[in-house]
Order: sequence, then structure tokens, then C-alpha cells
Amino acid sequence: MNKFLYFLRGNPLRGNLLRGNLLLGSLLLLGGCDFFQPRKEADAGQQVVARVHEQYLYAKDLADLLPQNASTEDSARMAERYIRSWVRKQLLITEAAKKVDLDQQELERKVQDYRASLLIYEYEKQYVTKNLDRAISEQEVRSYYDQNKDNFQLKQNIIRGLYVKVPKNAPKLGSIRDFMRLRDAGDREKVKSYAYRFATDYMLDDGVWINFDELIMNTPLSGIPNKVQWLKNNKYAESADEEYIYLLNIQDYKITDEISPLEFVRDQIETIIVNKRKTELASRLEEELYENARKNNAFEVYEK
Repeated sequence: MNKFLYFLRGNPLRGNLLRGNLLLGSLLLLGGCDFFQPRKEADAGQQVVARVHEQYLYAKDLADLLPQNASTEDSARMAERYIRSWVRKQLLITEAAKKVDLDQQELERKVQDYRASLLIYEYEKQYVTKNLDRAISEQEVRSYYDQNKDNFQLKQNIIRGLYVKVPKNAPKLGSIRDFMRLRDAGDREKVKSYAYRFATDYMLDDGVWINFDELIMNTPLSGIPNKVQWLKNNKYAESADEEYIYLLNIQDYKITDEISPLEFVRDQIETIIVNKRKTELASRLEEELYENARKNNAFEVYEK
């Protein structure tokens, strides 16, 4: 393997060579490179690194796969991995050609369909990227939520509240216990100040909904047998293990099968709205192309 590493790493043409397994697979499907056509013998003057039946892999084909700053050992390992992959792929291609009942005309049709699909996809993606408006108003989000509430049933219990995990040897544990009950107007800020200094884990934004099971994972609270009933009966909880104390103040909760609060599904709704706009843009592009072509007599449908 090391015989051709110097050529691979120092070749000035390496930037114009093949770009990796994904590109190799695409070229194979599209039939756009002579390298993948059967050859009766190796090209004269080219250093061969592998052969499968009448297919040859050359050192120049591997050049761009090796980083300039890679060590000789790393380059050798990467080249060897690619060669093994190439050999396996060529063996599969050869066997498939023998066993798959697909005539040349059908194969060419599939290749053309695949190529056309790639071209359309890339063109639509460029058009959508250029024309897509990603700004979403609060009214749009609220309107979609109100019209589709039944699609947003919860599949888990969720809560809003404050959560703090504190080492048992942390100072002033009595103070954080008192602050976490939020009896006074300034207690939230006191909880945040304490948590930033002494807590090992915390959730301090009680305006955010969070999955209850995820929050209490790896805490003594995870063993609660009936979490729905527990949520209905508890607004404040404290538990402990050998090293930590866990404090939880629940401001609000929703249980499985209830409708999700808007804030819990806001990101999902915004994604749905954006994807809907993408679909509409793609349809608009197709319609515009069709109408322009019709006006300019660019196509004609002949009667049978």
C-alpha cells in the first residue's frame, strides 16, 4: 500500500479527482465515467491498486480521499478501507449484472428517471431556498394550533416549574429549600442565584414545558409508581439519595392524552408551516413553468 501513498498525497491533480464513496456511487448510477466501464486490460502508465474481474482501481482515483496533513500510517489505513469497500462493491455489481433480470433498455430508463429526479430535486431546492419566507407570525402559529388541536395530543406527562439538584454538602441547604417554595416575590431570583453557585443540575425557566419523565430520570422520583396521580397531588417535592438532594416546584402540569399547550408544540408547528410553504413553492414553480411554456407554444399535445 505504501508504494503509492507519495503519489496520492502529492498529485497536483488531486482536486479534480473523485470525491469519495457517495460521488462514486452517483457516477456509477448515472453511467457518467469511463472508469466504471469494463476494461479488458489496465490503462498503460497508470498504477493499478486493485482489480475485480475486468474493473481496475488506480492510484490516481484515490488521491483526493487522503488529507494533505494525514500521516503515512493514517493514509494507508484510509486507502485500505476504501479499496476493500471498492472491491466489495464491484463484486456485488458483477453478481447483480448476472442475476438481475433487467434488460439494457429498462436499465437505461431507470438511470434516466433517476437523473431526471436528481435534476428536478436540485432545481426545486434552489428555487425554494431563494424564495422561501421563514418569518412566521404569532397569529399564524396560533391559527394553526387552534385549527389542529386534535393533532397535538400529549404522548407524555409534561410540567412547568423549577428543579434543582444540590450536593448534600452544599452550604445553606435550608435556604434553598425555603426559596424553592416560592413564598415571596423575590424567591425565584434567589433560587437562580443559589443554583448558579452550588447546584450540579437545574431547570430555572418555569415558563418552559418539559417532559416529566426526562426531568426526573436518574433521580429517586423516577420510581414513582403512578406519575399521573402523583402530579395531581403534589406541587412541591423533595427527595434524596446518597450524594444529592433533589428539589422540585411544579407550577403547572399536563398529562398524557391531554391537548399539548401551544408553547410545547410551537417549534413543531413552525416546522409544519415552513414545510407547507416549501410544498406550495414547488407547486407554484411547476405551474409557472407550465403556463409560461403554454403561452410561448413551447409544447404541444397531439391527439391519438
